[in-house]
This record gives sequence, C-alpha cells and structure tokens, in this order.
Amino acid sequence: MALILLAFALASMIGDALPDDVRWAALLAGVGVLLYRATLPDEPRGGRDVLGDRADFDATPLPKLFDGVKDVRIFAPSAANLLSPYVCETLRTTVLRHPEATVRVVVMDPGQDDAVRIARRQLDEPDGHQVQSLPVALDAVLERLALMRGWKTAGSVEYRLFPYNPGFSLVLTDPDAWQGRAIVELHGAGRSTFARTHVDLTRERHERWHAYWVEQFDFLWESARRVAPRVPGAEDS
Repeated sequence: MALILLAFALASMIGDALPDDVRWAALLAGVGVLLYRATLPDEPRGGRDVLGDRADFDATPLPKLFDGVKDVRIFAPSAANLLSPYVCETLRTTVLRHPEATVRVVVMDPGQDDAVRIARRQLDEPDGHQVQSLPVALDAVLERLALMRGWKTAGSVEYRLFPYNPGFSLVLTDPDAWQGRAIVELHGAGRSTFARTHVDLTRERHERWHAYWVEQFDFLWESARRVAPRVPGAEDS
C-alpha cells in the first residue's frame, strides 16, 4: 500500500496524469490500512507474554530453546532443576556439537556454609513439599558439571562458584546476537518453586533490560571462583 501511494504521489507531481477519483481512492485506502493496523494488539514474541511462571517456560521444548545456539550462560543457586540428565544430553547434542560453542555455568560455592544455609532457608523451607535440599542438589550438580567438562565435544563446558545467592536464576542464549534471549527467575520468599515469576526477554524487543541481565551474568562470572580440573586418580590417593 505504501508503494502504491508513493507511486501516485510521484505521478501527481508530474502533472494531472491521475483523475481525482483515483487519487481519493488511493488516499482512502492508505488511511484504511493505517486505521486497521492501529486496532491490532501488540503481538508478543512467539505468541508468549514476557511474564509467566515456571510452567509457562517449561512448555518450551528444550531442543527448540537451544536450536542453533552456540553460547549458553546459566546462573542458579544449584541449577538442579535446570541441569537434569535430559537437559545435559540436549546441550551435548545441540549446542556443544558446534565448534567454538560454550556452555558456562555459575552455581553457589558449597564451601560458603553460611550463604548456603541462608539460601536453603529461603528456597527450601517455605515449601513444605520440596523433593530435594539445596546442599544435596548442589553436590550432585557439581559432580555432573565436572563430568561434562571432560566431554570430548566440539564445544566446551566451564563452570565457576559464586559465594552467595543474589535472589535470581538466569539463562542466556546467544546473548551477543540480535536474537539473544534472557530468561530470569525471581526467587522471592515463601512460595513454591513453580510459582516464581519468570521474565522472558529478547535483545530484539527489550534491548535495555536484556543488556542489564547480560551484565549481571558477566559480573557473576568474573567474580566467581574458578574450579580446578580433576586429576585422574587423585580421589584414590
């Protein structure tokens, strides 16, 4: 419609090449298109609202979430709910099959006893129906990450330990690309895991806040403690 109106405008500048009724028809058609577009609701990316709970985002098949992605960054107190065996296998067969792909994970430092105790009180105790405790889940995930770091894949897995829980969990996919995505879970207090608010941000539609959460992960990563690779046979010495 815009091209048609432009053509009519150029023709009108040349002279009286167009009858008045044709000009009015083109003008009214353009106004009609503008009015129609003004009545359309804003359509969220992928048909999904920015806000939801964990069930909303669990509905996204993980292979779809990681499809074509080469950079995954994760922070969570234990990441036990995210880094299940199924998700780890999905990362291996999707993201990590790409050369130069990276999966970076930050979890809480189990050596920070006071911080882990406070985080357990915040995350576990308000929910009387939890199926795992934070210290046990954290130990299991660290064992899993150590094994993943030793995988012979084209991409690499790295992980570090942060000394406290900042009150959120975070998943970034290809954050430096224009299609980058950030999923943020806000922990709050006194509610079950599945009731927590999730915020789904894309760089394309929410550039300011997407950049904010990328900076949050960068701070966590740079501040976190590196974990030395295991030496084979060291556990038996």
